[in-house]
Amino acid sequence: MTDARAVGDYRTIEVVPVGKAVGAEIRGVDLAAGLTDEQFAETRQVFSDRGVIFFRDQELSPDQHIEFARRWGEINVNRFFQPVESHPVIAEVLKEPDQEFNIGEAWHTDHSYDQIPAMCSILLAREVPSTAGDTLYSSQYAAYDALSDGMKATLLGLRAEHSSRHVFGAQTQTPDVSEGGGRFRNSAAATQDAVHPVVIRHPLSGRPALYVNGDFTVRFEGWTSEESKPLLDYLYAHAIRDEFTCRFEWEVGSMAIWDNRATQHSAQNDYPGERRMMHRITIEGEELEPFTTA
Repeated sequence: MTDARAVGDYRTIEVVPVGKAVGAEIRGVDLAAGLTDEQFAETRQVFSDRGVIFFRDQELSPDQHIEFARRWGEINVNRFFQPVESHPVIAEVLKEPDQEFNIGEAWHTDHSYDQIPAMCSILLAREVPSTAGDTLYSSQYAAYDALSDGMKATLLGLRAEHSSRHVFGAQTQTPDVSEGGGRFRNSAAATQDAVHPVVIRHPLSGRPALYVNGDFTVRFEGWTSEESKPLLDYLYAHAIRDEFTCRFEWEVGSMAIWDNRATQHSAQNDYPGERRMMHRITIEGEELEPFTTA
């Protein structure tokens, strides 16, 4: 960890790095009581720098969860997840003991299929298994930085197509859609297609970040799927190298806020026979611009 800010240069919060390239735990705040303007500004800076931030021991009602989320921006109501009863802006991320498939195991970034992708996702743990069920995060700042100069030059001029159709649509092989598992809904609404730069300029930090993911990216713009596959497969594997990642172990009351423009994540499916219930709120983002060296 080389960023001195993340180990002691904050006035109102304590920041503890989680991984070398990504992730930081923020301590000394009570989200239910609310953050001061300075606490929120410093929290947002850590989010921009580290890609994902974590909180422990937060006792938030659904209404307080929503109030905190609105501090970050406009809420994006998810089309495909089942909502929490009486709180339709909160998506339910659930795995029951008898279910084999979990939501979000494949490495991905949320909502890249939207024309204006989500800024962040705010996930709060309500029920967790006795062990396991961790989430992994990977820095796409670090993924871009580690590429060769030749690969960077190749990618800077490319755009990629993203889609929701093959994941949430009626023809998908995702068990909850194709087999009626019930945790997803509105498969007929899975018609989102978008084109984004392969390397984006992050809206907050201005840094370059790799922006393709194995769940929703379909092909490079102007390329066939067959032509795109070898390079995309390389980038997917490169983007999640161990040195770019951190692991977060959930407890009831833990919260993670990850930047969908700077990270990918993967929810581990290693707790058979146990229940895991999370509440997620997604925050609207802004149009992504390409990173240029000029």
